[in-house]
Amino acid sequence: MVRVLICGDLVWAHQECAELFKGLAEVVSMDSPTRADFLANLQPGGKYDGIVGIYRHNVSADRIGIFDAPLLAALPASVRWIAHNGAGYDQIDVAAAKARGIAVSNTPGAVDDATATTALYLLISTLRLFAHAERDLRVGKWKASHVPGAAHDLTGRTLAILGLGGIGLRLAELAHAFPMRVVYHNRRKAANAPDWCEYYPAERLDEMLASADVLSVHVPLKKETEGLVDETMIRKLKKGAVIVNTARGKVIDEAALIRALEDGHLGGVGLDVYPDEPQVNPRLLEFPNATLLPHMGTETCDSQKKMEIRALTNLRDFLTNGKGEDLVPEHQQ
Repeated sequence: MVRVLICGDLVWAHQECAELFKGLAEVVSMDSPTRADFLANLQPGGKYDGIVGIYRHNVSADRIGIFDAPLLAALPASVRWIAHNGAGYDQIDVAAAKARGIAVSNTPGAVDDATATTALYLLISTLRLFAHAERDLRVGKWKASHVPGAAHDLTGRTLAILGLGGIGLRLAELAHAFPMRVVYHNRRKAANAPDWCEYYPAERLDEMLASADVLSVHVPLKKETEGLVDETMIRKLKKGAVIVNTARGKVIDEAALIRALEDGHLGGVGLDVYPDEPQVNPRLLEFPNATLLPHMGTETCDSQKKMEIRALTNLRDFLTNGKGEDLVPEHQQ
């Protein structure tokens, strides 16, 4: 019987895991305390020898580090699939995996609702200054420092979505209910976007930014998207606009973001992600118009179970059909 490795503990889908691989594969749990121990046990005769597929969760990086080129090079030649649990997969060198003939899948869709509702919370809290108000209440200030002129309703305002994938589209649906005007920019028009969701191609991106009351960021972190929301893009937003980020911290130039908060060009920010997590730039903590969360996007039992099952199903489908459904875009080419 072939062997698959669970790299990063399952929390919610133990029963589903047993059912998916019953009679199909031996499930081995990665229990190495260090990267060195993990690499040693990948060798012939080691406890991970002969594995053909890996279920991976980011929590495994705490013990063995990210799946970079050196780690991928050390995997047994038998490994042909890495089923990553998560929509973002920046902790895996997908180019190095592809060069070794190892396919990588992720879990799009499973995270859409939880991440979109996180973005919606940040949007509401930042426009209405709710996080600031709660902080005041907790220290007995009531509404002493609230400035009604700095708070805004959502109804009738323009939400610009940078990256209308599954999460961006779900946020669009939620925001449309207020209603907000929803505009978006992708490399190409989204085939599944509703008519009320207005597309702005690259040549009209500046126009979109100038119209936005809120810019919500939903692009994956890659080399070409690192620092995508830079000084230039931020300054093209109208004065007083808000930026929401539930994607990855490094997609935004944090120094440029802070400068725009300092000089008042931005009316506020709502952040769930940061460049050097779990570290947070202490300067961000000083802005009363910043709503900050510690990467809570998918921190619900419902979404995490869906993510575990989807990743495990990709791995099972590799064993039974030769491939899973959710190959990352770089491996679809």
